[in-house]
Amino acid sequence: MLTTPAVAAQKKRAILVAVLKAAGGVSPEVERLLLLLADRDRLALVPDVAGAFAEKVQQTSRVLPAEVTTAVPLGDARRTELAQAIGKAAGYQVTITERVDPSIIGGIIARVGSVVFDGSVTRQLERMRQRLTDSA
Repeated sequence: MLTTPAVAAQKKRAILVAVLKAAGGVSPEVERLLLLLADRDRLALVPDVAGAFAEKVQQTSRVLPAEVTTAVPLGDARRTELAQAIGKAAGYQVTITERVDPSIIGGIIARVGSVVFDGSVTRQLERMRQRLTDSA
């Protein structure tokens, strides 16, 4: 309702003020930001603003999210070991989001920011195939 153009900006602001008042405990800075977005009818940008803020907080605290894809689920010890290794390579503390994709056969694919570490069996087989066809 707060993002639809069918509702007037003043009505959205009034609803937001009521929600903020009922919620309580919202910092004055966040309240001002939300009201500014409401006044400009830009409440649809709240998820983007929150995402950018979370990213900035992680950068400031030197924490990077990493998406790790494996063929089978990782155990806790292996996950911790992997986070430490990726963190050492990236120079940051790393939080891992794990994804299981059996199509990679084995190994690991790790995405840290725009950098991809692809140590999957599928990629290694692809490289071998390419070398064999290039030399033939």
